[in-house]
Amino acid sequence: MKVLSLTANVPGFYRRETDALAELGVERTTLEVPGDPEAGRSIRDYLRFVPEVLAESARDYDLVHANYGLTAPAALAQSRLPVVLSLWGSDLLGAFGWLSRTCARRADEVVVMSEEMAAELDRETHIVAHGVSLDQFRPAPRTEARAAVGWSHDARHVLFPYAPDREVKDFPRAGRVVETARERVDAPVELHSLGDADHDQMPNYMNAADALLLTSRWEGLPNSVKEALCCNLPVVATDVGDVRERLRGVSPSFVGDSDAGLAAALAEILADPRRSNGRESVADLRVERTAARLTAVYERALGRDSASRRVPGTAAGRRTGETAPDAPMVRTVESPPYQKEES
Repeated sequence: MKVLSLTANVPGFYRRETDALAELGVERTTLEVPGDPEAGRSIRDYLRFVPEVLAESARDYDLVHANYGLTAPAALAQSRLPVVLSLWGSDLLGAFGWLSRTCARRADEVVVMSEEMAAELDRETHIVAHGVSLDQFRPAPRTEARAAVGWSHDARHVLFPYAPDREVKDFPRAGRVVETARERVDAPVELHSLGDADHDQMPNYMNAADALLLTSRWEGLPNSVKEALCCNLPVVATDVGDVRERLRGVSPSFVGDSDAGLAAALAEILADPRRSNGRESVADLRVERTAARLTAVYERALGRDSASRRVPGTAAGRRTGETAPDAPMVRTVESPPYQKEES
């Protein structure tokens, strides 16, 4: 299977996912939106993307996979191939949610990261959270990790694994929570933001920290939380996306809405630092399973397309006003692992 994958950036989890798909026989060619992702892309960059996608999609591909809502218009501009749309979180729950909702109605299949995101769409979806490499993210001795990243062995370290200027992550709130917790801990407390960190070094940061602090205003299921769980790093988080469900049974961890509650939980963890049992909760999020589920979604898009070609302006190969009897408006909690039939 040959997939043309459109994306606004190529984060670490995406690269691992591409490798895992290749193991299943899915060749994913990535086309990235032009412009500088660090400086922020303009409307002109996304307009320039459309003819690039039209030209590339005319080549030998089976389908187009739009990763992140802002790439969806370019995917839907072509009418030859079925379209799978993956929404990552802020593209649906943030300022451009209206665009993602509009495009989701026209895509053949839609993938979301959480139940919260699925509830935002009035159509069938597949909940397939981004996978994590349990080989890359695994517990390691704290002293060795701190030496690797250059952190003090005497302080308590709180990890905020995002750039401080990402508004949705709410770094100012993280600062307030840490400042309040600091007053209750009999040791120096340092807050680290990692907007420019090499993702390959992230396991060292996870193992060097005493807690991960997530103060986001909205999310799907953050990759940083999954990676922290793989490393048994305690998580203190706002109640966004599927974080509460993912942290159920994980100790120590905390999910809450108030600054006071977040600070109290963080102070308790920092006062007596220890690792969590988080790794036990992420076996179902292995990148290999994610790739299998995505492959099943691809196969579904191709199977549906073989019966009826998608008409521009409609969803899932059906003309406006028609309802396929075998496609009820339900939300798919999890796509089943893809298995090839025995020949």
